This record gives sequence, structure tokens and C-alpha cells, in this order.
Amino acid sequence: MLFSELGLSEEAVKAVSQMGFEEATEIQSKTIPLLLEGKDVIGRSHTGTGKTAAFGLPSVDSIDRSKHGTVQTLILCPTRELALQICGEMKKFSAFMPWVHICAVYGGADIEKQISQLKKGAEIVVGTPGRLMDHISRGTLKLENIRTVVLDEADEMLNMGFREDIETILGFVPDQRQTVLFSATMPEQIMSITERYQRSPIVVGAAQKSRTVDSVEQYYFSVPMGRKTDALCMLLLAYEPNLAMIFCNTKRMVDELSEQLVSKGFRAAGLHGDMKQSGRMQVLNAFKSGRINILIATDVAARGIDIDNVDAVFNYDIPQDIEYYIHRIGRTGRAGKTGAAYTIVSGRRQISELNEIARYTKAHIEKREIPTKEEVSAAKISALTEKIKRRVDSGKYDRFAENIAEMGAQGYSAEQIAAALLGMRISKETAAIPEFSFDQKERENGIARIEISVGRQNKIAPNFILGALAEATGLSGKSFGKIDIYDRFTTVEIPAEEKEHIIASMNGTKINGNRIKVKVYEGKVSRRSENSVPHKRGNIRDERRYQRSDSHGKSRGSHGGIPKRHH
Repeated sequence: MLFSELGLSEEAVKAVSQMGFEEATEIQSKTIPLLLEGKDVIGRSHTGTGKTAAFGLPSVDSIDRSKHGTVQTLILCPTRELALQICGEMKKFSAFMPWVHICAVYGGADIEKQISQLKKGAEIVVGTPGRLMDHISRGTLKLENIRTVVLDEADEMLNMGFREDIETILGFVPDQRQTVLFSATMPEQIMSITERYQRSPIVVGAAQKSRTVDSVEQYYFSVPMGRKTDALCMLLLAYEPNLAMIFCNTKRMVDELSEQLVSKGFRAAGLHGDMKQSGRMQVLNAFKSGRINILIATDVAARGIDIDNVDAVFNYDIPQDIEYYIHRIGRTGRAGKTGAAYTIVSGRRQISELNEIARYTKAHIEKREIPTKEEVSAAKISALTEKIKRRVDSGKYDRFAENIAEMGAQGYSAEQIAAALLGMRISKETAAIPEFSFDQKERENGIARIEISVGRQNKIAPNFILGALAEATGLSGKSFGKIDIYDRFTTVEIPAEEKEHIIASMNGTKINGNRIKVKVYEGKVSRRSENSVPHKRGNIRDERRYQRSDSHGKSRGSHGGIPKRHH
């Protein structure tokens, strides 16, 4: 269905059109009319099916202008990254609604700036449970005018131990409200929340897609943070596609990557929505004619491009919508030909997102290693020697035999001359090959360990640690491994490739009111001097058991001091 057929306002439809969309995804066409009617909804939907627009467009459309400056819609999500992403999308949806203001609140950021934003007035607040609790306890977030509550990625929030926080927050929201819940899975805990907090909810879902494109071989490469461009260059040099499309999520990344590839000698050009039509046509014509063989584009800019002989697609960024992935790789493998799609990922979060795409599309995406410089060089030498053989057999260059004879008279052998010519050509072809390597130990086990300067004496529980990590870093709770709580500090297993990001994001933040220091864990702990509480991620019952172990037998949330209200 078209967005204009879903009952949305003219302003909302105009905003979506400006973003480059006309037709709604399945989850959007099912959900939007129900939410506009005020129904409670349970959305069974995976990341990447367009669910942000499914609840975001009705949210901005339902704002009551007479209650300007009061929070009317509250959106809870598990991580800082998702909160920022949702907030950014919501601002696009309300581009033509100057009466709608959106604010994101999340851990790991200056709370004073968030307080200032809330004081200016916001009709929609997007936040992570821990930071929302902070604002409620400070009195900087008032929820008495809430009309709609959205729980996005509810299963992930429960996995991260946020159930008590969610229930506390919902205790401050009016009983007469619309409650919307989106979750990829429906475990028992989700069902208990829907039974308690929703009124006759309608379940909607998006059907699983069939296998993407059978004529396209799909691969992915896991590389360290900050090394994607080098990896991409290596793949372009190794596979030498005749025509290739590279997809990025932002216009800025298209410009940056285009500049970098051109500087390295590739025949590349970028394409995005900020380009004038004349410039766009110039780039497309150059790509179709082969004057450039690499086109770097955003998903929106690539719409309408119909070229049959693209033999490779590269996902420099993980697509923001699973449907985009299907559209991207469908650019190759056309007209009875086979094609290849290569996705470059950094960190466990992106691998998890790609796995979600593979499950949703029922595709097999095979892992490969980035070729080494030696492997690429050897392949080029082999290809060049075969080319030389064909030229010798053709007799095309026999007229240069006299030059070789003259050099032979000067004491140079034919082997020496051929070796010099081959070396000159190979040196030119391999000059652009980057050195690509990283710590082999981290490549092999992928796990590092950090030390956080709070422990059992600070009344810390595993879910406090997990929630703080997720909020500060933007990573999924599934990214973290074993948590060991000792008397004076805590250690956590983390993805090795995210080590610097996690330490930088966590240092100086607070956990249960304690400002923390974070560093790489370097030593072993004597069990005689330090007792630990081991914890494996996801065991929420164990988290709660430890959480209730204070001397009074009462539950202490990560943001204690907030009294609970009950319906």
C-alpha cells in the first residue's frame, strides 16, 4: 500500500516522500491504521522491517497541539544507539510539523544537556530504561500527559535485565493510554507484560521473506573497527569486478568513500540525494559506459538504476532496513548471469545484525577472510603471466624481437629482460594494495576483558553492569559475556574489537550512583582475598536473586529512590 492510503496526515506523507519512500512495508501497512485508531498493538517484527516508521508516523500524527510542550508519547528501547536512531527518524517524520519536538535520553551522555532539552518542552521522548528512571527520580521527566507508550525490542530489554525498570516506568504513566509493543520473539515474560499493561492488543506481524536471490552468492568479511576502507580496497583489488556497486547508509559516507577510492587509483564516483540532476546523470552515464566501474550510492539514490551487467555488490554499511539488503544484492545476478554480494562488518553487533538479515531472508551468507597482500600479489602475477602467454601466442608483439636482440648483444639475457618488464608491471599494479593485518590473538578468540571500579561493596548486581554497558556503548546486551563481581571491582568479557570504544564510552559514567573507571583487565584475582559472583549473560533469575541479597531483603533497582506506583 502507498503511505497516502494509510490515513496519515498530509504533513506525514510529505515527510515520508521527502525521505524517498512511497510504498509501505508489510508491517507498516498493517500497523499504522490500527495505531491511528488508538488500538493497542503487539508487533512481531524483526529489526529492519520498517517498524520505526510503523509506530513513529502515527506517534507524530497523534500529537495534541493543545498540550504543547508536554510529553505525550514515550518510547522505550534497549540501547543508546537505537534511541538515537529512532529519534533521528522521528525528526524526519515530523519535518513538516513544527509543533512536534522530540528528545532522546540515554546513559553515557551529559544528563544536564538532556534536562535542558526536556525543560524546553518535548512532545515525544525516546529513551533507555536506566536514564528514563534517572529523569523520573530527578523530576525532570513528567509522564502524567502520556497518551502512547511504545516498547521497542522488548525481548532485548528483558534479556538485558530491564523488566523491573520497565514496570516502574509504566507505573508512572496514566492507565488510560495506548500501549504498543514490538518484539522479534514472544517469550513468556513478554506475554506477561502484554497481559498486564495492554488492553485487548491486536497482534500483527511481517511474513518471513523467501530466499533473496538464488543467482547471487553472498559473503561477509569481519574486520577490525576503522579498517573497512582498507578491507574494501583489498576486495576490489582481489576480485577486480568489471562493474561494482558499493552501498553506504549516509550521503557523507558516500562522499568520503568516493574521495578515498579515487585517491587510491580506483575509477569510482558517488551518487546521493544532494546531487543535482545533471551531476547524477553524468555519473550514471559514466557508470553505464564503463568510464567508471565503481558506483558508490545510498539506498535512496540507487532507486531506479537499472543496469544488468553489475557483477558485484559491496555493503560497506549494514543496511538500515532488511528490505534494503534484498534490493541491494538484487542489483547483481541479473539477465541470467551470476553475481556476488560482499558485506563488510566490524564488531559483534554488526555480525548480529547480518545474522538477523540472513535469518529473515532465509539466505546463506558465507564467512570469508580478507585476502592478504601476498595472496593478492600472487594472484595478479599469475593473471599477468597468463596474459603474457596469450600475447606471445598471438604474435601481436613480434616486431619488438629486434629490441630484445639488441639488449641481448649488450649482455642481457631474455630472462633478465622479461623479469624486469614483469616486475615493472607488477609493481605498478600492486602499489595500491594496502597492508591488512591485525592482532592474531584477538582474531583467534575475539574476546577481551575489562575491569570496572565497582563491586559487591557498592551493592552492584550483574544487571546493573549489563544495563550500563548497553546504554553507554550502544551495543546489544548479547555482545557481552561473563560478568564476575568481586568485592571492589567487576570484570566483564567483551568483544575484543570493541575494546577501545567500550572503555572510552564507559569511563566516567555512573553505575548505581558510583562514578566508575574502566581499564583493560590485566591480572588474576586471588580467590582467598576476593570473592566473586560469576554471572553468565541472560540468566535474569540469577540477576534478581543477587539483586535482592541486601540485608533488608528488598529489591534495589539500579536507580534506587524511585517509589513505585501501581495501577
